[in-house]
Amino acid sequence: MRIYNTLTRKKEEFVPIDEKEIKVYVCGPTVYNYFHIGNARPFVVFDTLRKYLEYRGYNVKYVQNFTDVDDKIIKRAKEEGIQASEVSEKYIEEYFKDAEALNVKHATLHPRVTENMTDIICFIERLIEKGYAYEVDGDIYYNTAKFSEYGKLSRQNMQELDSGARIEVDTRKRNPMDFALWKAQKSDDEISWKSPWGKGRPGWHIECSVMSTKFLGETIDIHAGGQDLIFPHHENEIAQSEALTGKPLANYWMHNEFINIDNEKMSKSKGNFFMVRDILKEYDPEVVRLFLISGHYRSPINFSRELIMQAKNSLARLNNAKTNMEHYLNTAKDFELLPEESAKLKGILRHKERFCEAMEDDLNTADAVSVVFELVRDINTSVTDKSSKAFVQELYRLFTELVGVLGLLQKEEIQEVDESVLILVEERQQARKEKNFKRADEIRDELKAKGITLEDTSQGVRIIKSGH
Repeated sequence: MRIYNTLTRKKEEFVPIDEKEIKVYVCGPTVYNYFHIGNARPFVVFDTLRKYLEYRGYNVKYVQNFTDVDDKIIKRAKEEGIQASEVSEKYIEEYFKDAEALNVKHATLHPRVTENMTDIICFIERLIEKGYAYEVDGDIYYNTAKFSEYGKLSRQNMQELDSGARIEVDTRKRNPMDFALWKAQKSDDEISWKSPWGKGRPGWHIECSVMSTKFLGETIDIHAGGQDLIFPHHENEIAQSEALTGKPLANYWMHNEFINIDNEKMSKSKGNFFMVRDILKEYDPEVVRLFLISGHYRSPINFSRELIMQAKNSLARLNNAKTNMEHYLNTAKDFELLPEESAKLKGILRHKERFCEAMEDDLNTADAVSVVFELVRDINTSVTDKSSKAFVQELYRLFTELVGVLGLLQKEEIQEVDESVLILVEERQQARKEKNFKRADEIRDELKAKGITLEDTSQGVRIIKSGH
């Protein structure tokens, strides 16, 4: 596998530190709100990376943090008149609802800042001892001038950077680029922890250095996140961690590009700022996931109604292929592979090699998705009511394997259904026959609210557990 390493600006062969376990750290959300479609992209992209590595036989230790103390969380808590911990707890729970809907697996560990305060304070103390940090009125700052490689990830000229651009202006700092490791408590009602420098809380960047090192080790295989994290967040992580350990923080740095909305940058001021929670009210979560992996992760993608509808139609093609194969599996008369099917099967199975080649070329999910649709085309032209069960089984196994790696078609068809549900399904079918589409849609929405999705296929209605 070859991965584009942001640090070196080139594709490199991926060589794990330990073949038995690949260590991956992905920066998680600051939990003060539902996550938006831009946040969803790294969650889905790097979940797909994990799924592929596991598919290839690796054990992956995957850590994604929750920033559960932050200025935005404190602001939201004051607005709502509740504790900061209540805000973060609520939106951690909501994160899991939306992530699970998108078929994003839980990380091996989801550490929180508030659960690792002792380690954070200890980490800062050691940086002070080594001369990489200093105290000013209870605040602790990292001394960027002391770390000679500062800027190596973002490749920004530190001397030319405007001190007001994306960094906190503070005349007490020795250097405009110095950043906060610890922030002194500003008021008695502000959430804080005791430290050698007085009450306060950690700065944003220190948490990931501490949790990556604590749970994965001093050097990890892959550190990943959105492109907006390259500077200052990941740059600062490198400075903190490598100053302390003298070792590389990560061997490979992966960053996904942004999402535009109708060809414009997403922003609240433009009114084109979409929460995933709202998008999922209108579109199937797997449609959104397919949309997010249909482009290469290092290319910008454009979120528009037209493109999401294309993803919806594409997912329908995948569902139809799956349904048709299941129909032929149930009706096939010949169990053994027929002579004319052997050569045909051999050719179709080559799609697996092409799928893996795409995924191993810097996680090219766009090409991998294309391979899956080529597989679907070959299945549709090769499988008939005369096909053997062995032939259909092999194609079905390959198809479900590959779409599973992409995190698609993961809903479960309900085998035992309450009679009340069956009555509604029958009523909906009758409404559709009578062209009473308003009533049919009402029934569909009623069942969806109960966690049941209906899919109309050529073989009838499939009753499926919803992704929510």
